[in-house]
Amino acid sequence: MKFRTVFICQKCGYEAPKWAGKCPDCGEWNSLVEEVKAQESKKPAARTRSFTQFSSEVIKLAESKAVREERIATHIGEFDRLLGGGLVKGQLTLLAGAPGIGKSTLMLQVAAQLSQTHKVLYISGEESVNQISGRAQRLGVKGDNIFLLCETDIQKIVEQVENMSPEVLILDSIQTVYHPEFTSSAGTVAQVRECTAELVRLCKPKGIITFVLGHVTKDGELAGPKILEHMVDSVLYFDTEKDNVLRLLRPHKNRFGSTGEIGLFKMTGHGLESVDNPSEYFSQSSRDKALKGRAYSLVLEGYRPLLAEVQALVSPTHYPYPRRVATGVDLNRCLVLFAALEKHIGLPLDNKDIYVSLAGGVKLKDPALDLAVCAAVISSCKDIAIPFDHVFMAEVGILGQAAKVPLIDRRLEEAQRLGFTKAFCAPVTKQEKEKLSKLSISEITDLNDLALKLR
Repeated sequence: MKFRTVFICQKCGYEAPKWAGKCPDCGEWNSLVEEVKAQESKKPAARTRSFTQFSSEVIKLAESKAVREERIATHIGEFDRLLGGGLVKGQLTLLAGAPGIGKSTLMLQVAAQLSQTHKVLYISGEESVNQISGRAQRLGVKGDNIFLLCETDIQKIVEQVENMSPEVLILDSIQTVYHPEFTSSAGTVAQVRECTAELVRLCKPKGIITFVLGHVTKDGELAGPKILEHMVDSVLYFDTEKDNVLRLLRPHKNRFGSTGEIGLFKMTGHGLESVDNPSEYFSQSSRDKALKGRAYSLVLEGYRPLLAEVQALVSPTHYPYPRRVATGVDLNRCLVLFAALEKHIGLPLDNKDIYVSLAGGVKLKDPALDLAVCAAVISSCKDIAIPFDHVFMAEVGILGQAAKVPLIDRRLEEAQRLGFTKAFCAPVTKQEKEKLSKLSISEITDLNDLALKLR
């Protein structure tokens, strides 16, 4: 067998005959890595294995029968809700996050819950058995039905899985596993792609629930080629800084559920715990008095409304160019809102620094935050204290008009449940106000209307 040297982009998998500083396909810099690849023979090649190794006859859709997947609950509330009610047999889930974010901790907790009714095989290519046992003791995991294996050779891993026949397989992590038939080092495009394909071929026909942990780059994206995300059923990302107590788990792909939900966890000495009342974490300051520069809003993550606290600080600048800083919200969106405030209500912001932040260290993109950002900036600029029982929910356009946000009825009901007495939003219908008995509605049409009602 002849071999040849190629340069493969570790971002997109593009192959080049010689090295280049920038990938011609995806534009990533310094991503081409030299690898040795077997040269294809001119003889007709034998049929290669497919990922799932199963096929069916061609039939009409109307004649096919839908099979309802049985959900297997992990009894971790936020994790089950994120996955659409639980796990499905044969499901392959990729869990990615920054180092130290809690991936291994969450997987060990999931293994502890599933081991009560299923045989679990936990494979680690990064830690020793003693290290895993030490974490299990800290988390209080007994692990009577959890089996540990430290291995990085994918062929030996496949052999052990076939001998043990586990019902749940956890691999930590895919970047440490290598295929001995490939000469490239572990973590490269060829290794990650082929090792994942081996797991798909192994676990799909047997119905083994598989979790694969993955590393992320400094930009927060999954390390390795994008094909890895296409080969799995679910892709979950820890979307927060590891220094924050609150952990947000977001699905970027989910074949068995919605990708609009988020899972909220808090890191404790006993592992990750589900957050039953997330509004407490999105609102850090006490809601017992009016404050200048603070406005509340209700955002939607999936179908669940969450309380968000917008804080704004407007102060005179000592520099030729005023500063504009946004934390947790899109800075470009905030710049549009600042311009709309200056244009339509004449708010003097050209000589002032503006700082906008979401309490709790989260990042949200719901358009319902627009009105709360405008209210907080007006409050801080004009020294007007906003009552703690007022909430703002509307999208603001560049023309200064307020628009209604989706599922406003759910937001209003949640605002009433949280104790708010007045809601500022775009005009709503009678049906959307039917269940409101303790919450009054103040309809906002534009920024001028908002400025008049904040006086």
